[in-house]
Amino acid sequence: MTTPVDGGRRSVPPILRGQRALVTGANSGIGRATAIALGRAGADVVVNYVFGSDAAEEVVAEIRSFGVRAYAHEADVSQEDQVVAMVARMVAEFGTIDVMVANAGLQRDAAVTEMTLAQWQKVLDVNLTGQFLCAREAAKEFIRRGVVPEVSRSAGKIVCMSSVHQIIPWAGHVNYASSKGGVLMLMQTLAQELAPRGIRVNAVAPGAIRTPINTSAWDTPEAEADLLRLIPYRRVGDPQDIADAVTVLASDLMDYVVGTTLYVDGGMTLFPGFATGG
Repeated sequence: MTTPVDGGRRSVPPILRGQRALVTGANSGIGRATAIALGRAGADVVVNYVFGSDAAEEVVAEIRSFGVRAYAHEADVSQEDQVVAMVARMVAEFGTIDVMVANAGLQRDAAVTEMTLAQWQKVLDVNLTGQFLCAREAAKEFIRRGVVPEVSRSAGKIVCMSSVHQIIPWAGHVNYASSKGGVLMLMQTLAQELAPRGIRVNAVAPGAIRTPINTSAWDTPEAEADLLRLIPYRRVGDPQDIADAVTVLASDLMDYVVGTTLYVDGGMTLFPGFATGG
């Protein structure tokens, strides 16, 4: 969908022109790339963050360079009152919301016998409850406003950021894998409930992506070689790979896609260990 121009700037069709998007966890990694991609595609964007205001403002500045509106909003998605206030502010400032990208997530890794209840709860609170709260508040506004045909064929789009670990077990990460397994059923149930109201709910499930959350998995030649054994396509993904997928999924180009997980993983979910017969 994109062609590098002007020293690496990407020329993208304005497939989200006139729409308003909110991306959680948007000051770094996948969230940052996604927020910028949505702005590049014509959307006004709210850049959510919980830490790192300077980085969030840098994202805002880049989005505004595309001639669209953007601002940063600090909020912890695991806190109901903060999510409610974040969406209310967006509706007040931008008029409504058309796209919710529930991206914010974290890891607190430990062997199950060493994992504390606090580590378990924190990951579930952010990765799963946070997505529920964001989806709920967006859905309220989508239903209130309804379909505006000149903007989009749907009343609104929710994109849940999941992971290949919604279906691939991950020893040493039981809280994270459980949260993403929950995202799968959250997304599908929301899609089933909200589709009759003209609301599309889908998920993107990244595989191994070069982000700060997993630097140790690819930052040395030895680590990257080990990782590539799990990726049939033989490269580690970049945040832009996910951002492009989210952008298209949120557009009317995918208007008939409902309740689906788009795996963007270089083939990790193909069980590469069986490529030679198991």
